[in-house]
Amino acid sequence: MNPSSQGRNAGLDTLRALAIVLVFTNHYMLFVSASPTFSWFGQVGWTGVDLFFALSGYLIGNQILGGIRRSRQSEGGERFSLLRFYARRLLRTLPNFYFVLALYALWPAFRGANVLPPLWKFLTFTQNIQLMPGTAFSHAWSLCVEEQFYFLLPAVALAIAACRKPLLLAWLAVIGTLLAGMAIRSHLWTQYVGPEEQGGFHYYTLIYYSSLCRFDELVAGVALALVKNYHANAWTRLTSRGNWALAAGAALLALTWSLFLEDHYGYAMTVIGYPLLGLSFTLLLMAALSPGSLLQRLRVPGAASIALWSYAIYLTHKTLCVLLRAPLQGEGWGPNSWQAIVLMSAASLLAGWLLHLLVETPFMKLRDRYVPGNFARPAAPAGAVA
Repeated sequence: MNPSSQGRNAGLDTLRALAIVLVFTNHYMLFVSASPTFSWFGQVGWTGVDLFFALSGYLIGNQILGGIRRSRQSEGGERFSLLRFYARRLLRTLPNFYFVLALYALWPAFRGANVLPPLWKFLTFTQNIQLMPGTAFSHAWSLCVEEQFYFLLPAVALAIAACRKPLLLAWLAVIGTLLAGMAIRSHLWTQYVGPEEQGGFHYYTLIYYSSLCRFDELVAGVALALVKNYHANAWTRLTSRGNWALAAGAALLALTWSLFLEDHYGYAMTVIGYPLLGLSFTLLLMAALSPGSLLQRLRVPGAASIALWSYAIYLTHKTLCVLLRAPLQGEGWGPNSWQAIVLMSAASLLAGWLLHLLVETPFMKLRDRYVPGNFARPAAPAGAVA
């Protein structure tokens, strides 16, 4: 059955599929062809990770904030369970991650000549801290950022909910986090990067891979979830203009991409570029969540399946393409040939599908059977205001 027919949001599927395509083209350019195979699209492909962050921020934020809201409305006194939330998150993310990590650790040919950082850094989701560019499984840094955020957000949300004027504090926390991110990046760029080392070791290790510097899109997604759950009237007005949000988000994203292409590692884009990405992707998310918008109504062929496998594809595609480069080159198909691009794309899809089918799906079934979600019973009307 087509995944899009199972109650999925076609707009969110399209955005998730776009995110993994962006990442694939960027990794292909950097680690396979070493040339701009996909032109400017591959050069901005690294922003696919930021789109994943925005999606995660909204989806996880909606679960947590919606759970807190419903716990206050629950007549039976049911409360949002942190234990249940964490258990479901870990069952969603760990099986695929541990399976691929085992390939890197136990199969030397899979990691090639690259050095694998200590396993404890992966197991504690701290691999992104002081990460050396070019090490094996380096792209797991983004998963570390997300997992750190997943563990931090529920505790912060519950603490704020227990205070007086929690809604005001929540918005102050959102704004404060975004301002803090800009201030931290400004300090790190000024002190350790500067115009002499743009795009060098310190930029990636201290800024690009840093959780403190990359929370912008996650927080932007949470802000959208905050509007949905606690500002019902504003949410209704905003989602009634989905096509305007789509146009604004696409225009702002195009502008942000062009600015990054012009000066990716400069001071200005290091400080404000990530919030601009966060705003762009939040507008696109709003369009995807708006009933009747073009983004929600348009079903791109294959997008639902690619979205469903995107996590598995993300974990496996980079090394798989690197391993395929030599044998395909031996057949006369260089990395810039259409044959190599098609075969590596197909292999990435196949590997992602197999990992999703054989590892992710069984654990998702176990999760749904033994760890039901918070408020698994029918909840209060979506438009209710806390």
